[in-house]
Amino acid sequence: MNNEETILIPEELAIKKPKKELLEIINNKTFNDNVLFELESDFHTIQVIENEIGRFLHYAETYQAGFINTDFYKGNLPYINYFLIPSLMNEKVENILLIGLGSGRIVTQFEKVFENLKTIDVVDLEENIVDIAKNYFEFKPSEKFNFILQDGLTYLRNNKKKYDLIVVDVANNDGIDLRFLSEEYFASIKKSLKKDGIFVSNMCASPDFENKKNIFFKEFFPIYKEYFNHNFIFKGDTSDKVYYKSFFNLDERVIDITNVVIISSDKDYKISKNTQKIEQLGIDIKQYLNDCYQN
Repeated sequence: MNNEETILIPEELAIKKPKKELLEIINNKTFNDNVLFELESDFHTIQVIENEIGRFLHYAETYQAGFINTDFYKGNLPYINYFLIPSLMNEKVENILLIGLGSGRIVTQFEKVFENLKTIDVVDLEENIVDIAKNYFEFKPSEKFNFILQDGLTYLRNNKKKYDLIVVDVANNDGIDLRFLSEEYFASIKKSLKKDGIFVSNMCASPDFENKKNIFFKEFFPIYKEYFNHNFIFKGDTSDKVYYKSFFNLDERVIDITNVVIISSDKDYKISKNTQKIEQLGIDIKQYLNDCYQN
């Protein structure tokens, strides 16, 4: 952690050092960035950048969302594809809470894979994010979409609505705010979920899951097990493969950090093999399903 212990910094979770020759490739890589939009908001510098890889939303120097458009892959930042897996667990989801809008593309995808969807509430601190998503990422809000300008934890603390699915993706420029790993946070999530509700969160860890030094399993995963009876862990092997190949034309992970998507519930869900709806979005979801490490 950093000195103030308020932010989970991904690089501090690494166990192995990267290969110098691969790290040099990443550090020396340049992109032909065209800045389409720039704004100083209350929280950070916002940019929409287009380059040979695709179009992306940047907060400071960090990719927050976007669309990759290469010969190898076309789609969301690949870790977001794991967020669609709950549609293979409960296709009858009616109410979704999403904390963090990004490009808005996942909202559109949720509306396509959940045929019974009635509402999707999106909570975000950035007041400009909906207009940016509409103007630069082809986001077209439907009547099911409801935007709430608020801190995610504040919303959860005061919320009275019950959701079938809650998805939280709140990494910022520095890392993950540790408020989103607190007892209060998990209690608020449980309060906001239906009894058979599903909770999806994006974390990070060293991909060396069997190593006893892995901080994710030592310090963070135990709280998921405390609050939920069943937890699927999706190790980001596929998403890392897509990322490094798309951005750097590399066939291996360089930094000893991976996205870890945890799908939690008190109900013992099974994951359906009927992946047709997701595949119609142009996503080979079977590859992502193969990354399941634990239930």
